Amino acid sequence: MCRWLAYSGSPVLLDTILYKPAHSLIDQSLHSRLGVETTNGDGFGIGWYTDHASTPAVLRDVGPAWNNRNLREIADHVESPLFFAHIRASTGTAVQQTNCHPFRHGRWLWMHNGAIADFHLIRRELCLLVDPVLFSDIEGTTDSEVMFYLAVTFGLDQDPPGAVARMAGVVERIGREHGVEFPLQMTVAVSDGESVWAFRYSSQGKSRSLFYSSRVDSLRKLHPDVAFLREVSDETRLVVSEPLGDLPGAWNEVPESSYGIVRPGADALFPFTPQAA
Repeated sequence: MCRWLAYSGSPVLLDTILYKPAHSLIDQSLHSRLGVETTNGDGFGIGWYTDHASTPAVLRDVGPAWNNRNLREIADHVESPLFFAHIRASTGTAVQQTNCHPFRHGRWLWMHNGAIADFHLIRRELCLLVDPVLFSDIEGTTDSEVMFYLAVTFGLDQDPPGAVARMAGVVERIGREHGVEFPLQMTVAVSDGESVWAFRYSSQGKSRSLFYSSRVDSLRKLHPDVAFLREVSDETRLVVSEPLGDLPGAWNEVPESSYGIVRPGADALFPFTPQAA
């Protein structure tokens, strides 16, 4: 499977989040503690938003994140208030740049950890449900990218949680029609550059790990000596496949079958249930 993180808050250098924490995403690419695989070396990607462009920038490569000089260079010089980062462990599809996350469509970014079980059996049927106008935008061969374009087809622009729920409902329906008992395993992050939606769900009810950071104002009281907490705003949040360190009180598990919204103002958690499309 994979590991990922989503950051939203005060503009920071990517290095601050990608490299500096004790159990950073770069460390996880070699030493994941909670993933299916310890090593996630089948490519990586970052996507980031700025005030200077209407769409996010994306950098993806097929090599491992831990020794990529371009990623190291960019992380030291790029500052962003909202970015995604993903390290990949392939579930069977090719190790190629177009299969690395995050995926981009317009202002949207999408990344996924998990899999559609027996994707090869139902890939054609799922792809036929993608809006024909969007189909030529699919560049790779992963289940993750097909999930993204199904969500776009089902109204991601108007209703992100509903679109993801309809995507999950279609995957489960078609999978079970082909005899797949537990078709879907997913932790997904999606953003339009202003909000981040994060989903944790699996057909079996045993989803991959996902955590969100505690409120910064609460953490400052617990850890007044931590410089990072003094430097970022109260709006700053992280959603991660696994905690970036062992700071007491910093991390909270996203409940099974739920999704959260990170945006200016109060963040929120809600139950998640697939819907018929």
